[in-house]
Amino acid sequence: MACVQTQTAVRAHKRIKRRRERDHSQSIRHAVQWAFLALNVWIGVEFYLWVRYYETGGAGVHVTRPAGVEGWLPIASLMNLKYWIVTGGVPRVHPAGMFLLLAFVGIAFLLRKSFCSWLCPVGTVSEWLWRAGRSMCGRSFRLPKWFDVALRSLKYILLALFLYAVGSMTTEAIRAFLDGPYGMISDVKMLNFFRHMGIATAVTVGALAIGSVFYQNFWCRYLCPYGALLGLAARFSPVRIRRSPSLCIDCAKCTKACPSLLPVDVLLTIRSPECTGCYECVTSCPAAGALEMTVGRRCVLPAWAMAAGIVFIFLAIAGYARWTGHWHTDLPKDVLFDLVPHAAEFQHP
Repeated sequence: MACVQTQTAVRAHKRIKRRRERDHSQSIRHAVQWAFLALNVWIGVEFYLWVRYYETGGAGVHVTRPAGVEGWLPIASLMNLKYWIVTGGVPRVHPAGMFLLLAFVGIAFLLRKSFCSWLCPVGTVSEWLWRAGRSMCGRSFRLPKWFDVALRSLKYILLALFLYAVGSMTTEAIRAFLDGPYGMISDVKMLNFFRHMGIATAVTVGALAIGSVFYQNFWCRYLCPYGALLGLAARFSPVRIRRSPSLCIDCAKCTKACPSLLPVDVLLTIRSPECTGCYECVTSCPAAGALEMTVGRRCVLPAWAMAAGIVFIFLAIAGYARWTGHWHTDLPKDVLFDLVPHAAEFQHP
């Protein structure tokens, strides 16, 4: 009997060793995170130089405006999306934002809410913060369940308000807004929001950062309407985490590893809109085959395939927008020289 137990333990150890040797999901995910963060930093620097060129009357460094900055304009992107759906025409102001929104929703629809844990710069920084907090405190904290559920509703309430605001606008109103002074330089207004923070804004950002140190993905979990939208799209995704009860050893390591605090160890399939497809639970599982990311019921989706799918969808939609001439916002230089230096004077209409 002891011999049989020993052999079983040896086989289990070998399965665990093979699992750990072949799992590179977090290295792949972090590489994609770093690449997309670097892209956003480059876009930010180039956009800042572009703004300074017009603020200084042409005395600064002249660079081409990076259209990717429009990915930080979700409301304008929603406006453009409605305008395109209703009229069939793509507005000339901030069209790249609409295509980026379509790319991110498409990624969520096909590959879960992976934008949040693979691409989003805010999600990446948030992950760094809670990992730093865990290193300092030895653990991350959790809110009481009732309070956690109540707070999570806030991002859906914010999403509903934005959808209602955009949905209630006529196409004529959308066109007038985007073609007005505020709409044309809403990207500059966004930059100035962070560049010239008031005390209230700085305190709010600081509080969110501190919250992210002690609570995993604080902003993403409770307040991000973009994540709420992607989570709803991900409900229809064919990609899901599946657990095999016959192979599961009930160690609950998957649940402890899940950044979204999902009870992975007691579910057969993860359908929650909170799942970001990060593979953390799969990586932590010591039992080979017990927990897998799958397409449908049987086809296992390795992390490299998830990364390839995310990058392909992103590049394909952005490439299509460029190819069709619907990527750059082309405004006359004299208009930009007139509007950009006076961005602070234009209030939301």
